Amino acid sequence: MQELNGNAAIVTGGSKGIGYGIALELLNQGVNVLITSRTQSSADEAAKSLNEASTTSAKAIGAEADVRNLADQVIAVKKCVDTFGKLNYMIANAGLGHYENIIDLTDKQWNEVIDTNLTGVFYSIKSSVEALKKTQGYFITISSLAGTNFFAKGSAYNASKFGVTGFTQAVMLDLREHGIKVSTIMPGSVASHFNGNTPDETDAWKIQPEDIGELVVDLFKINPRTLPSKVEVRPTRPDLK
Repeated sequence: MQELNGNAAIVTGGSKGIGYGIALELLNQGVNVLITSRTQSSADEAAKSLNEASTTSAKAIGAEADVRNLADQVIAVKKCVDTFGKLNYMIANAGLGHYENIIDLTDKQWNEVIDTNLTGVFYSIKSSVEALKKTQGYFITISSLAGTNFFAKGSAYNASKFGVTGFTQAVMLDLREHGIKVSTIMPGSVASHFNGNTPDETDAWKIQPEDIGELVVDLFKINPRTLPSKVEVRPTRPDLK
């Protein structure tokens, strides 16, 4: 089993939801974490909360970075390496969704979804690959069951997540020769703040953000000879609302 203590990670979109849950589970394993958000204030506020909640001396820091901007992500990687000395794990989590009938879907909505969910993942690996080579690190993308199951009004979101799933599998084959492991996690319904949702007791049946965090930790700890390249995860029971 791999030891995580003292390593360093970046979680994009880590100020809330799944990203926050992943960051907290990593901190509790002794992993230093840089979380990104579109504003420095939200990144700093979440980092403060994470440090207060952590059970170890590992540190969380925040960085303002829009995943749609390669330069922002390059700066975030540099901040991580400058602060913690290395980068072992890049978790490309940031995402959003617009759900409209194709007749009503606007080009602005389409571009925002594709640029964030798909191009943002491309920028995540392009900005971090050299640092990950040095540590024989791990790159994880957060896709979705919508990356293999289509649904009405999901054209933009489906396209982005089908793309992330295929992109990640191809990248996995590209980077194995460099000792970098690559996986995609495909959650179903998660009790998160995605698209402005506020989780409450009616979301108790759903996957919780910390569950995804535990899954990420398990992937990092598995023997390096073994690579679960694609992981589907869904609630145990159906919608109970």
